[in-house]
Amino acid sequence: MKHFSIGKTLGRTAGFFAIMTLITGVVYTGACLGIGQIFFPYQANGSIIEVDADGDGANDSRYCMLLGQQFEDAGHMWGRPTNYNLSTFTDDEGNPVAWAGASNLTPAGEEFEQLVAERVEKIKQAHPERGDKPIPSDLVTVSGSGLDPDISPAAAEYQVERLAKNTGKSTSEIRDIIDACTEQPVFGVLGDARVNVLKVNLMLDGVLS
Repeated sequence: MKHFSIGKTLGRTAGFFAIMTLITGVVYTGACLGIGQIFFPYQANGSIIEVDADGDGANDSRYCMLLGQQFEDAGHMWGRPTNYNLSTFTDDEGNPVAWAGASNLTPAGEEFEQLVAERVEKIKQAHPERGDKPIPSDLVTVSGSGLDPDISPAAAEYQVERLAKNTGKSTSEIRDIIDACTEQPVFGVLGDARVNVLKVNLMLDGVLS
């Protein structure tokens, strides 16, 4: 019969723990970081776009393509509604830190119904040329994260005539910009086609080509 040794068992356990910590916590993490920085630096660093707005060679603005940002003027494409909150968290210097999330309102509740009705009326007022045509749902509902940067092609198409009217561009030019900012489903089957709102607006402003 083999003699059981607590010391030997603990030693092997500690050794196994150290090896797995090295593999999963250092080697694997380092490999993922290295691959990301070498082959996908733009995505790995937050999909940030720096814009030289006044042409002086200095980047005046930095935008993240992964976060929804509010546009409500007539000359820009509108994205999904967001639930920004600036009153809950602050940084070390006391400055407000923005965060967003879903409202957690039940679709069967009166509050949700009223909120959506207000958004519908706002959309209709901004797009009188659309009449009573159905409004794509993503223009009047918040995403689960509250920061979805994309809308559906149908929601983008809904805004084409307004954008053409207020930017001086033709409807075909607007649609060309939308097409350039549309991502198709992965492998043609995973997910849905989507339009990045920020990218469209930067192209409308002429600061992104």
